[in-house]
Formats: sequence, structure tokens, C-alpha cells
Amino acid sequence: METCGVLYVVACAAPAAADLARLVMLAQADGWQVHVVTTPMGARFVDADELERLTGDRVRSTYRMPGEPKGLPPADAVVVAPATFNTINKWAGGLADTFAVGLLCEVTGFGVPIVAVPLLKDALARHLAFGRSVETLREMGVRVLFDPDAPSHARMPSWEQIIQELRSVVGGRHSQG
Repeated sequence: METCGVLYVVACAAPAAADLARLVMLAQADGWQVHVVTTPMGARFVDADELERLTGDRVRSTYRMPGEPKGLPPADAVVVAPATFNTINKWAGGLADTFAVGLLCEVTGFGVPIVAVPLLKDALARHLAFGRSVETLREMGVRVLFDPDAPSHARMPSWEQIIQELRSVVGGRHSQG
């Protein structure tokens, strides 16, 4: 199968990250070369060994040290799922204090197609800063999949729906395998 390009999957500290391997496998079935990045707390929610076995690459959550080789090829697309309140707000505000958020700020600046899927508690979803941050990201061209009117248990789309949205966002740049 011909590869569609490089897909960064960025995961934050939310329960859905425990099943991230499913998203990785779906993306690979579509022909993507997947690289997984987590926030520092998100690293606690994923099975790094399984993800490394699936991708053939290490899961990154910290900045590389000077002298270490660059580890990630340039991204052709990014999926941020699950995305937490903290990450959405820091990303929209340009506060690149973690590798994951710094990477998101960079790829946004490069115009890379991005699908972001927030997963957060109702009280945080109603916070004024969150709504502003979602709108800011949308203004920057990020496809944010978030329905504030959906019940919290049904707010995050399935991994399959996220992959479908990724296909939509990359359009002609991606041909399904």
C-alpha cells in the first residue's frame, strides 16, 4: 500500500487515550505513517509499548536534548485526540510549554491540516476561555470536532468518525488505500 504521508497523533490526559492504538491502526489501514506524541500527563494514559510496536517509533512526550537527532519527519496531517481543556487553551494561546503543545503551535503555523477532538468535563466545556480557544483554533484553520450541546458521554466522536473527518480535511492530498 502506498503511504498517504506522515500523521502525527497527539494524545492528552483523558480516558479515551487508553484506546489510542485503535486510532493508530485505523490511520495505518488508510496508509498513514503514524507518529504518536503525548502531553506529559497524557503519557500516563497510553500504552506506549503497544503504540511503539504498532508504529515502529517511540512515543514522544518531551523536547529532544541538544545533540540528539531530529526524530520526527515533517507532518502531512495531525489528529489531536483526545484533546484536554488545558491543551486546547495553551495551544490557542501559543503557550508552548510542553513538546506536544509546541509541536501543535508549529504545525498550525505551517498550515498542516489538523483535526482536534476535545474531551472534557461539562463544567470545563462551559468555561469562557475554552469557547474562545476553540474559536481561535477554528480561525487558524483547525477542524475542531466539538458539539457543546451533545451529552458529555457522547461528545467525543468514534475513532472511525475521526478518521473520516481526517479524510475530509486532507481532501485531495490523501487517497485511501
